[in-house]
Amino acid sequence: MPSLSDLELQLIHLLAQSEYEQAASVCEYLAETHPDSRMGYWYLGLIHVLQGQEADAQMTWLMAIAEGTPDETETWTQELVQVLQAEASRREAGNDLQIAWVIRQHSQEIAPADVNNLLHLIDLSLTLNTFTAEYLTTLGITDQLQADSPQDIDSALLLQVLEHLLQDAVQYPPVADLAEACLPYLEKSDALVDLLVATMIKLREYPRVGRLAYQYGRLAMQLDGDRPDVLYQLCCACQDSHRYSEGIELARRYYDTCQTLTQKILGNALILRGLMNTGTQWAEASAVLQRQTELLQALLAEQDINGDRLADISLICAPLFFYPYFNDTPRENRLLQNQVVQWYQAGLDAYLKQHVTDYQPYPAAPLTRSPDRKVLRIGYLSQFLYRHSIGWLSRWLLQHFDRDRFEVYVYFVQPQHMDAFSRQWFADKATRACAFEGDPLGIAKSIREDEIDILVDLDSLTSLPTCNVMALKPAPIQVTWLGLDASGLPTIDYFLADPYVLPDDAQDYYAERIWRLPQTYVAVDGFEVDVPTLRRDQLDIPADAVVYLSAQFAYKRHPDTVRLQMQILSQVPDSYFLVKGLGDEQSMRELFAQEAAAFGISRDRLRFLPRDRNEESHRANLAIADIVLDTFPYNGATTTLETLWMGIPLVTRVGQQFAARNSYTMMVNAGITEGIAWSDEEYVEWGIRLGKDAKLRQQVAQKLWQSRQTAPLWNGKQFTREVEHAYEQMWATFMAAR
Repeated sequence: MPSLSDLELQLIHLLAQSEYEQAASVCEYLAETHPDSRMGYWYLGLIHVLQGQEADAQMTWLMAIAEGTPDETETWTQELVQVLQAEASRREAGNDLQIAWVIRQHSQEIAPADVNNLLHLIDLSLTLNTFTAEYLTTLGITDQLQADSPQDIDSALLLQVLEHLLQDAVQYPPVADLAEACLPYLEKSDALVDLLVATMIKLREYPRVGRLAYQYGRLAMQLDGDRPDVLYQLCCACQDSHRYSEGIELARRYYDTCQTLTQKILGNALILRGLMNTGTQWAEASAVLQRQTELLQALLAEQDINGDRLADISLICAPLFFYPYFNDTPRENRLLQNQVVQWYQAGLDAYLKQHVTDYQPYPAAPLTRSPDRKVLRIGYLSQFLYRHSIGWLSRWLLQHFDRDRFEVYVYFVQPQHMDAFSRQWFADKATRACAFEGDPLGIAKSIREDEIDILVDLDSLTSLPTCNVMALKPAPIQVTWLGLDASGLPTIDYFLADPYVLPDDAQDYYAERIWRLPQTYVAVDGFEVDVPTLRRDQLDIPADAVVYLSAQFAYKRHPDTVRLQMQILSQVPDSYFLVKGLGDEQSMRELFAQEAAAFGISRDRLRFLPRDRNEESHRANLAIADIVLDTFPYNGATTTLETLWMGIPLVTRVGQQFAARNSYTMMVNAGITEGIAWSDEEYVEWGIRLGKDAKLRQQVAQKLWQSRQTAPLWNGKQFTREVEHAYEQMWATFMAAR
């Protein structure tokens, strides 16, 4: 008579050959000849699973186990789990992954506390593209790892699965909780810290996940709290998740570790970002900005163009970002910006020549374009094509583009798990849409292969990857539109503006050629608006009071403008001021209270509003205001458009730089001049006049409501035609010069 082990080997062989009927016969023989063993039942149930008869499998196992004593039941259950997991491992080795997952799922139902099996299930679901955060929670693995006495865990498997999760599912909060539970079972190593740092960097590609990056950063700090890259990334996560004080402290700690000039520039920029997030520490921030200028000038003085290594694009984005928030001196600021950007571009070009053999930027590369294609192919490149200002404003070019004259390719420099907004307004409307995660050179190569004629950068210095791609010049014509002013990259041919948003002499200090559209540089068909959730009585404000509102980031709360706003408030009886926007709320309260007190204004006339649940609700709640007071030297942009769309009078101070003229061009293109101020004195005068003159407010509101039918600002289709005409002229100029 064959031994039990011989029969089991025979069953394993038959299952591998899918000889299920013969295997079932062996199971029956095994049960007859070895009545004390339950092995035949385990394999008979497994045969049912492999044949898709899972209910029969469950019944077979339950009946066999039910016959035993409690001790026998425990032993038999362990045997069954071993049989199932051994077969699952064989199926995995043979790349029969779906069956392996089904088998392990049955094993999990029998032994839910088997962590190693749970790890295999997670890994299989990732490979099969069936993983969800809900599935991870359902498995309960995090609770198992946090138990007082977990079973012996395969640490190599644990690390492997964690790596796979952080590669493919990093955006899910339960994954971060699992990572935290894994740490006690993993050996502390530089490789593990590297993994957590890479995770924090990857998360910056996703919107609104600062809390997750912070969670991973705290884990990295537990392993090595002195590593500069850990300090840097955790600091960024703190700032993104509104942990302002902690972020400033970490930024200073990071700066103290910096050895090289480039490290100091990035560290100093990090301190500046932290201070600006408070909206109140302007004196120290100004000193840090001055140090930033000195560091950048020292970098330029070195003239160290090193083609052996690729300079970090952060060196131009982060250090240059905040200059427009401090002063309205575009000639001076842009001269420095152009010099730093040219330094970066020279280094990039040298690196490409020395180390990259399969890519050349235009114009060194020959024009790649199918001769039979008659339409222009436009590419839009952005990291923010979701419910973000850039997404809300740029979508109309996709809505209205002329499909007879153009093909539009959209390049999402963001994770491929795009939301419904991105699909509806961009992916579904484009001729072709691509989502990229990865190196800028790979993105540039893809754009080149798509034979894009005109590549439009929507982000400028607000996005590292987008800026990097544009520096590689993958298209013969490159344009910047909509983002944070122009970048100054030598690879950008044009910057889209209009007759108002830049002064007449702006070309003197812009590296790009300014292309002025005939009326406005931005237009929308409108905005979605929800039901208001904010009422005056909720804020204890009388119905007949005059309500001023300012809704901006803390970055824009320049103290000089806050003083002007308080001066207005002091001159308008029965008026209140509402403050709204991201930033350190406690610091903002102290800033406004201090400035209000200087003008004899009671704190009771100030209200600080929380963020709304979404943009639609924010727009609806703008209706609580009688007048919106703009910021300076950095105006509102999307917030201005929303204010005008809701028919609310706006007071803006016009300057010389792009950021100080946004509201001006929008108001002109909405058909109103009331509220446009060319000096601080006029800003105060308009604020007081609109506050005291209800009839004037009503007239302005009426003009704004009527402008929805007539004004260029609210005609996305006309604007699209003007932009497309500009594209055709750019292309004609390019072709004539060849």
